[in-house]
Amino acid sequence: MLLWFVIIYWVISVGIGLWAALRVKNVADFAAAGHSLPLPIVTATVFATWFGSEAVLGIPAVFLKEGLGGIVADPFGSSMCLILVGLFFARHLYNRRMLTIGDFFREKYGRTVEVLVTLCIVVSYLGWVAAQIKALGLVFSVVSDGAITQTAGMLIGAGSVLIYTLFGGMWSVAITDFVQMIIIVIGMLYIGGELTSQTGGVGVVIEHAAAAGQFSNFWPDLNLASVLGFTAALCTMMLGSIPQQDVFQRITSSKNANVAVQAALLGGAMYFVFAFVPIFLAYSATIIDPDLVKQYLHTDPQMILPKLILNHAPLIAQVMFFGALLSAIKSCASATLLAPSVTFAENIVRGFYKHLSDHDLLKVMRITVLCFTVAVTLFAINSELSIFKMVENAYKVTLVAAFVPLAFGVYWSKANTLGGLLAVLCGLTVWIGCEILAPKAILPPQLAGLLASIIGMLLGGLVPKAKLSAP
Repeated sequence: MLLWFVIIYWVISVGIGLWAALRVKNVADFAAAGHSLPLPIVTATVFATWFGSEAVLGIPAVFLKEGLGGIVADPFGSSMCLILVGLFFARHLYNRRMLTIGDFFREKYGRTVEVLVTLCIVVSYLGWVAAQIKALGLVFSVVSDGAITQTAGMLIGAGSVLIYTLFGGMWSVAITDFVQMIIIVIGMLYIGGELTSQTGGVGVVIEHAAAAGQFSNFWPDLNLASVLGFTAALCTMMLGSIPQQDVFQRITSSKNANVAVQAALLGGAMYFVFAFVPIFLAYSATIIDPDLVKQYLHTDPQMILPKLILNHAPLIAQVMFFGALLSAIKSCASATLLAPSVTFAENIVRGFYKHLSDHDLLKVMRITVLCFTVAVTLFAINSELSIFKMVENAYKVTLVAAFVPLAFGVYWSKANTLGGLLAVLCGLTVWIGCEILAPKAILPPQLAGLLASIIGMLLGGLVPKAKLSAP
């Protein structure tokens, strides 16, 4: 019965995405929904994009094993990312009326930096999208009681998300995100009420977690290694996700700059609040079914919450939970399939074929969506990383290569072509070198790369003026 409910919901949601695809007439519609979305829909798509498999399955699994200190990157860093975007970047980027974040790097630093940063952005999405595909496989396997293998579930999930993203682009993503945000919020709150009745109340769960020391390790020990590790974990998501195409798409899809700013702030706040609902649900298992936690905690903690719902919730609660989970994963997957595909087509392919018509560029974007979906599905099937680690690792490359050129490009008048190029090259070189030679050093590799990127930007910007201008 549960499987049939899931299938019906899945078909309806894909149908909504295909209906929204009827609005797509040109590249601007496909990439940015015609720059016309109102505040409720932009807020919904900001929230729904970030509230993916890592929020429902990955973060709770890490919290159960490591406590609050294990989830510094997400949701703390990731929600702060959206707040910072709203406060410092949304208005500036919206007013430029660009199609992709890569356009900013081309206008500010030239073609070479545009290509380098775009490739880094595209690569960074491999882990994030793969995490969603992997989670889809897990959900289909769980609700079918193993009749559908995780690999088959990944293929089914990736294929169906591809269908409406391929045709509808940002219009389909935005409309389905709006519907799915409503399902996520209602579903999570409903199942929270169901499990609370079995634990004795919210306060009981919080007191149990506090007594177990789950909240006592958030702040680092007062030694250099701990402080740097904490800073690196926070910065990876907080800063590394700012120069991402999915964030930029939500800004530029807004109907005006005020909507762009407000949606980023509201979406970030909503994400932070609701990210703790799955944490609460998963930790409830330690009270409701401690044997279940023991069984999966050290083997596959991502299974604890789904198994808890299947074993201890009535059918309607199961439907609400898995509907919310699928909504979270689908909205995130579609957005993160679209973002790298659009920026690759616009900032890599179009640079070599400058006379592409709008119609031809739209074709290229759709072909890129198809190719990227195949690539990330294969990566998801063959990767052994957890969902949380896939997402966390995704942002290291953009942290070291893209954040500094973006932030300095917006706020430092001396940022120039040489500075942008040095920031990218120094950040990447130092980060990769440290990951290979000293991955466990006191100074984490991504933090070393970030510092190197800043130094490169400063060196380039402070070179005596020689009319260094972007071609």
